[in-house]
Amino acid sequence: MSALTVREGKGAVRFAVHVQPRASRSEIVGMHGNAMKVRLAAPPVDGAANEALVELIAESLGVARRAVRIASGASSRAKTVEVEGVSTAAVLRLVDG
Repeated sequence: MSALTVREGKGAVRFAVHVQPRASRSEIVGMHGNAMKVRLAAPPVDGAANEALVELIAESLGVARRAVRIASGASSRAKTVEVEGVSTAAVLRLVDG
C-alpha cells in the first residue's frame, strides 16, 4: 500500500485526493496510489462534487469549510487539497483508520 504524501507549509497542509463521484454515499475509503481515495455521492456537475469534497474533508478533520480549498484539479478526479489549521498526523489518521 502506498503512503499518502502530506506537505506542510504556511500554516496549512496539502495532499493528493482521488475522487470517485456519483457513489452511493460520501466517504473516505483509503488510498488510490499516492492519493487519498474519496467517494462522493454528488455528481461532477456545476461544482457539486467539489463542494461535497470540501464539506467531507472539513467535517472529517473538524475544521470550518473555509479552511479547506481545492488547490488544483478542480475539474479532474485527481485533486490537490489544502487544509489550514491541521497537522499531518490528523490527515494521515483519515486514511489509516
